[in-house]
Parts: sequence; structure tokens; C-alpha cells
Amino acid sequence: MPSRRALDRSAISRFVESFAAVLTEAGFPRMPARIFAALLASDSGTMTSAALASLLHISAAAVSGGVRYLMQINLVSREHEPGSRRDRYRVHNDAWYEAMARRDRVLSRCEQSLRDGIELLGRDTGAGARMAETLAFFEFIQSKLHGLLLQWRERKKHLNFEGKGRSRTPRR
Repeated sequence: MPSRRALDRSAISRFVESFAAVLTEAGFPRMPARIFAALLASDSGTMTSAALASLLHISAAAVSGGVRYLMQINLVSREHEPGSRRDRYRVHNDAWYEAMARRDRVLSRCEQSLRDGIELLGRDTGAGARMAETLAFFEFIQSKLHGLLLQWRERKKHLNFEGKGRSRTPRR
């Protein structure tokens, strides 16, 4: 495998665009997907707005909008660069875990709302029956999600990750 230094900027850009396309197909907005992929592919997990704009060939406004979305869903954070007026954006090490944990909370709120809808419309109506099926699905997913999150925490304890403060590839 080539060293990080041996990878040229165009190879990294191709990976970023490829991974961003996968995220976009999964429902992620395109610009936040590109920004997230770029941060994930950066060695430090951090980049300035200017670096993101340069790498992705986008405007500062596009970076700002994409980062705002990523911050709202807690996949990245903003850090002030000491001695500078510039900010850096950092991808969180546990980004996917945190995203899934938030889904757990969102599912709980959806479930309560669906219960209210079923009570209002009646389980014997078409709308009530669809809501009841959706509620049953969400309850099933949530019952499995909590266990999966616990299993991941346990598995992560047994994986040996190299590099301090970065998202890392596990070594066995």
C-alpha cells in the first residue's frame, strides 16, 4: 500500500468524490457528503474552509452551507485556530456511532408521534394501520439498535487503533 505521501492530490480527490457519491446515493445531501468525505480522507481529520474549497473546487459559501449541515447532525465540529481568525473543521472519531445514537433518540420521538396519530385516526383505518406498521418497524429497529451500539462499544475496546486523536484503521 502506498504511503500517504505517495498518494497524489488527484487520487485523494477521486476517492473523496467516489465516497461522497456513495453517501449521496444513501440520502446524504451532495455538498455535505463531499465535505465529510474530504475531512475523513484528511490525515489529521481537520481542514480549513479554504483548504476544503481548494480541494473540492467549490466556493466558500458552499463550504459554509455544507459544514453547517454536518455540524447540525454532529458529524463535524468547528475549532478556532489559536492565533488566527480562521476556523478548522474536524470530523469526529465516533461520527457514525454518534449519528446512530441520535437516530435512537429520533426513533423514540417518532414512535410517540405515531402512537398519537394511531390514537387520533384509529388503528382500524387505512392511515392508522399504516402508522401502526411504521410504529412496529421503528420499535423493532430501535430494540436492535440499542444492542448494536452496546456491542460496538465492546468491540471497539478490543480493536487496536494507531494514532492519537484521529479516526484510524483497526489493526488486529
